[in-house]
Amino acid sequence: MKNLGKIIFIFLLFPHAIFASVKATLDSNYVELGDTVTYSLTISGDDVKRPNISTLCDSDVISSGSQRSIQMINGDVKKSYILSYKFVPQQSCEIPPISLEVDGKVEQSNSVSLKIVSGVVKKDASFMLTLTSDKKEVFVGEPFRVTLLFKQREDAEAVDSKFEAPKLKGFWIKEQSKPTRYRDGRYVITKITYTMAAQRVGDLTISKAQMRIASRGNTTDPWGGWMPQIKWKTYFSNSLDIKVKPLPKGAGLIGDFSIKAIADKSKINSNEALNVIVEVDGIGNLEDIKSFKPYIDGVSVFDEKIVIKGNKLTQKLAFVADKDFTIPPFSLKYFDTNSSKIKTISTNPINIKVNGAKNNAKLTIKRSNKSEVVQPKTLTTIKYETSKLLLVFVFLVGLACGIIFMLLKSYRFKAKEKSFNIKDEKVLLMKLLPYKENIDVKEIVDILEGNIYHNKGQKLDKKRLKEIVKRYLVG
Repeated sequence: MKNLGKIIFIFLLFPHAIFASVKATLDSNYVELGDTVTYSLTISGDDVKRPNISTLCDSDVISSGSQRSIQMINGDVKKSYILSYKFVPQQSCEIPPISLEVDGKVEQSNSVSLKIVSGVVKKDASFMLTLTSDKKEVFVGEPFRVTLLFKQREDAEAVDSKFEAPKLKGFWIKEQSKPTRYRDGRYVITKITYTMAAQRVGDLTISKAQMRIASRGNTTDPWGGWMPQIKWKTYFSNSLDIKVKPLPKGAGLIGDFSIKAIADKSKINSNEALNVIVEVDGIGNLEDIKSFKPYIDGVSVFDEKIVIKGNKLTQKLAFVADKDFTIPPFSLKYFDTNSSKIKTISTNPINIKVNGAKNNAKLTIKRSNKSEVVQPKTLTTIKYETSKLLLVFVFLVGLACGIIFMLLKSYRFKAKEKSFNIKDEKVLLMKLLPYKENIDVKEIVDILEGNIYHNKGQKLDKKRLKEIVKRYLVG
């Protein structure tokens, strides 16, 4: 009897030890595709560590909540918690037991089964969501269009809606149109078009798009009366399977393109900048096109970053030279989707005339009519005397160079300034472009580009400009 009294005393001190348990339930074990399901964990105990549940039945948890209650049973206090998780299942499944810590002990729930009842989509359904593609087989990088249509019957009421775009793993989204609306019979249709391209070879899948619709409904209260209720239902589109093939050997680009190059002048002054714009138009993987910067002997070439807007690619190039030169053709090699052949397109070469160009002096040697015979002794004497004079000449030249270098050292900035005339904004821009990453240089470069390409007419701070030229161009 004494032992029994001790046992009763222990249970009075720790009543929660009797009731610690975890029970899992579903608000419905049989649901239609698109219905929202609530998974609940009813937990008895004082100290509960909430489990981290983000997915159920391979579907994301869309919301969660908790409730707490306290009951008095035969003088004992019983605390319980209800943790709820809402999700939209897309397949039948069994949710395995969930482990969590209750009052310092690890407890496990029971498993629960969920069955998806496949409902037939009616032709006159209130809401419908569909995905279509203009191509089922594509090459890597080849653009194709996917169209999303959401149909809502004109008499269908929606209190709220939430759209979830399809998951596009393995694809680039090149462009997405703005939603457009139009009426077709009894339906109001919203249309979105995606222009996309595959990133890798293989059988890829565009997952289902989702639209959650909240509509009004009625339910009964505890007294049997009707009360309004908001009910959510998810509508799924179909998925799309896309077969992606590798590009033919020798082709890095795919599509249908045209190319042209425009020079702002055909004649320039010596050391004046010539601007050329290369344009590529067409549908294809423009983002994989590399810089068109060419190598031309004796010509300084500067390239700006490639800019892509829609189906048009542009790149600005600048050329500085002191002699006549020719800009070679700009070419593009790609797999043509129309002819299914590898195609090469190119621009015409551009000949540039440079005013005041340096001409290479031609060395002319005149042969004497009389043949002269040089005696060995005389030749040796001349060589010896020439060697002595050469040594003296070299010494004097070196001495003179040293003196001149010391005298001109303090005038390096002026000499440098005169060499390219800082008032010529185009030449100055070309000289400063390599240092554009520096903040102080970038400010000057932005002003120069605005003046040259957009005629802004901004004034430069001469004092600041001279400091930058001295720092970066003179050193």
